[in-house]
Amino acid sequence: MEKFEEKTVSTETIYKGKIITVELDDVILPDGKPAKRELVRHPGAVAVIPITEDGKLVLVEQYRKALGRAMVEVPAGKLEPGEAPEITARRELEEETGYACGELVHVTTFATSPGFADETIHVFAARELRKVDNPAAGDEDEFVEIHEVPLGEAEEMLRDGRIFDAKTAFSILWAKGESAGC
Repeated sequence: MEKFEEKTVSTETIYKGKIITVELDDVILPDGKPAKRELVRHPGAVAVIPITEDGKLVLVEQYRKALGRAMVEVPAGKLEPGEAPEITARRELEEETGYACGELVHVTTFATSPGFADETIHVFAARELRKVDNPAAGDEDEFVEIHEVPLGEAEEMLRDGRIFDAKTAFSILWAKGESAGC
């Protein structure tokens, strides 16, 4: 038995949407007491750290309804059923930025909100970028603006709150470490 494991007694699907499913689990805690857990099931996602030949980061700005504001982020998107994370990363890079890459390296995979969601995000670094003549179309309900910014400017955007999400904050810190040879 896993340390602190909660035994699931029953699961009820509360909502099944296009992207997420919400479940309510009845569990037994390690001390034997019952509890309820609201869980968000997500297929997983990728994030891409696109780095140009001159060391700029390619970021996208888009409106995020959940926060009620536009956000500047690294390109990202959800995994499609049966799609390998590397394929998703290449697809999202092209759809959101109009770039393809020669080199794509897996950096890490992490949980985004383990307190209530099972989403993991696979982070890739993309180099040897080249503009695609006729890039694949993005989602019809997605409107983005592309920003190519030096690493120092991205760090400033993180400090002043223009960059506000964890995957992009991680990506900037990773890129800073890479540029420093860490």
